[in-house]
Amino acid sequence: MKKKLLIISILLIILSIYLLYYFNIIPHSKYTNKTFNIPDYISNIDKDNDGIDDQTDILNSAKSYLSTKPKYKSKYYGTGYPDDNYGVCTDVVAFALLGAGYDIKELLNEDIKNNPDVYNLEVIDKNIDFRRVNNLKTYFDRNTTSLTLNPKEIDKWQGGDIVVFTKHIAIISEHRNRKGIPFIYHHASANQKEYEQDVLTNYKIVGHYRIS
Repeated sequence: MKKKLLIISILLIILSIYLLYYFNIIPHSKYTNKTFNIPDYISNIDKDNDGIDDQTDILNSAKSYLSTKPKYKSKYYGTGYPDDNYGVCTDVVAFALLGAGYDIKELLNEDIKNNPDVYNLEVIDKNIDFRRVNNLKTYFDRNTTSLTLNPKEIDKWQGGDIVVFTKHIAIISEHRNRKGIPFIYHHASANQKEYEQDVLTNYKIVGHYRIS
């Protein structure tokens, strides 16, 4: 009986450690492109002429936005962009692009008005349309470079890329796990402890894009 209880206890401990690791409560080791001999991608575009290429600018802007530690809540803003330290997953991408010189609120609204049949929206509202994952995916499909959906093709993923999941969206991190699969910068829930996590393969990937 004691032996059986010991085995059950050990299994529960192992399961607990696995779950803590899976949900990123236990920190994951971080590696970089250099670890896997992957060259850093540097964009030849500098949209806002700040001396920083777009790829790096998008990555840095995502990190800068998340450094404010936004709280998770879905709200409507008359200004479009949240201004009260609340936000959702799409805001990570919106602020990342805005910091690089791309006002996705205006860009998406223009594309919707010029191609209404593609978006098939009953009501157009530029203050919220750019904060919808499906709308962003449609825009990126049409206006950016689409890349692999396979996370095992590790050399095809770079920090600053945009990744779209089913009902979620994120920015690819400059860090990778021990297999070379990148972390992501994202905002998924009010219970999320860290904004950079090793969870790329926890979601179904439906889009992978690069501004170019």
